[in-house]
Amino acid sequence: LANGCCVSSSAVAAAEIFKMAASTEAPEPWYLALLGFAEHFRTSSPPKIRLCVHCLQAVFQFKPPPRVEARTHLQLGSVLYRHTKNSELAQTHLEKAWFISQQISQFEDVKFEAASILSEFYCQQNLVDSAKPVLRKAIQISQQTPYWHCRLLFQLAQLHALEKDLVSACDLLGVGAEYARVMGSEYTRALFLLSKGMLLLMERKLSEVHPLLTLCGTIVENWQGNPIQKESLRVFFLVLQVTHYLDAGQVQLNPYGLIIGNHSSLPLAAQRAHVCVTVMHSMQAGYLEKAQKYTDKALMQLEKLKMLDSSPILSTFQVILLEHIIMCRLVTGHKATALQEISQVCQLCQQSPRLFTNHVAQLHTLLGLYCISVNCMDNAEAQFTAALQMTTHQELWTFIVTNLASVYIREGNRHQELYSLLERINPDHNFPVSSHCLRAAAFYIRGLLSFFQGRYNEAKRFLRETLKMSNAEDLNRLTACSLVLLGHIFFVLGNHRESNNMVVPAMQLASKIPDMSVQLWSSALLKDLNKACGNTMDAHEAAQMHQNFSQQLLQDHIAACSLPEHNLISWTDGLPPGQFQPQNGPTTSLASLL
Repeated sequence: LANGCCVSSSAVAAAEIFKMAASTEAPEPWYLALLGFAEHFRTSSPPKIRLCVHCLQAVFQFKPPPRVEARTHLQLGSVLYRHTKNSELAQTHLEKAWFISQQISQFEDVKFEAASILSEFYCQQNLVDSAKPVLRKAIQISQQTPYWHCRLLFQLAQLHALEKDLVSACDLLGVGAEYARVMGSEYTRALFLLSKGMLLLMERKLSEVHPLLTLCGTIVENWQGNPIQKESLRVFFLVLQVTHYLDAGQVQLNPYGLIIGNHSSLPLAAQRAHVCVTVMHSMQAGYLEKAQKYTDKALMQLEKLKMLDSSPILSTFQVILLEHIIMCRLVTGHKATALQEISQVCQLCQQSPRLFTNHVAQLHTLLGLYCISVNCMDNAEAQFTAALQMTTHQELWTFIVTNLASVYIREGNRHQELYSLLERINPDHNFPVSSHCLRAAAFYIRGLLSFFQGRYNEAKRFLRETLKMSNAEDLNRLTACSLVLLGHIFFVLGNHRESNNMVVPAMQLASKIPDMSVQLWSSALLKDLNKACGNTMDAHEAAQMHQNFSQQLLQDHIAACSLPEHNLISWTDGLPPGQFQPQNGPTTSLASLL
């Protein structure tokens, strides 16, 4: 949020000579010389930070006037904070800059820069309670300085958002939007409103998001300004709009949903956010090859950016992309690669306590999905149970419960636990979330249970409901799963023609995704179906396809279970293990893939 309408302040000293020369004071020659040397050392390759600090400290030997003193404290504090580990000295200089500058009139640039950087420093040192009063005071006295007033509002809103106090953050963004409206800055107003919309999405206040996005869309379209800034606003708006639909489980978007012109001209943050949402959209729609293509491209770009910038947002984007692509890999029959990427997410999360806290439930969920794919059902149950204990996110909770129910169905002897779960995700009554996709999946799970229990008419009702919902929103994988299961039901009932009408499109859709498990299931059904109908050639062709899919899955199964990272399936508490013992080979079979 803090970078929404402002430029980074990473080089405070860069323009100091020009500032002094333009001011009413005539800069002393000694000051210009020391400042020039300090800047020379700071911008050397490699930077000579120790010499830069010495030059700036020498300014105090001349007992400079308050303006020079405050500015030098700010420069020293910034250099020490950005380039050294001497946090105590950095804090001292930044606090002095903030204190002295408040006593000086018409000194806004140093005053508010000091407040901003000092607050940022406090947050990095986990001194959030010290940062808040500094920002509040700075906001209070900056109302006649629009640039700094808006920037500081964004910064305090971001601080509240990081603390999960989204209500306070939204209130501040609302104040900023009204201030920008009064000041006549529609661009800044749009940034405040879009940032507020992002937080409302995080709070799942979908009823408030829709009118706000409608207003934002009007502001963005009507704003006549810098074309690149307008395109950036439009990307921000469309990313939120698409995310809003995806949160509701609605994949079919308005025709302009992801058509966003020349991405290379956009700010990097906007490009990364757009790619993340494109991956989410492609994955939920079942276009997994497209999702993998976008993810591979984005991950390469992120690796390059991380060499230049250590911003935590880069690791967050990386983890989000990996989480989505891991699920794609499990579906497309690349379990070994998925497992290595799960290990990569573990390593990224170990580098940041906040990242680990925010993603530990997702990690256990991914491991649970991996366990299902390699038929380790006891481990899958343990992973999903651990994930449920670590999340309060309703959509994630529902996703986990849905998959845990599928584990109990496959185990066949966990009736009490299964029915308890199904009561909590009843798609016909008080479904816990508004997600269209998750509700369709809940119908599928009930259809699957009815199929295993031999209640075929009931199963058909649930699966037809899944088909209706998944077709409405292009949820291709759910459509393919429902079709093949319906085909299986019709085959069991002896209705070969209707079975063929289900299985053939299921196979076509599964090939398009591509979904290896559904292709394996469909080819087995086609083999039996054609054999029953006396179509020898077609039966032989289907049998060959089934053999090919089986071999591919078997090879991937062996490769995944042989990796040392396979030991992660036993991790259910605390930090993930840093080292892995080599595996002797798979301990599970492919027997239950059908």
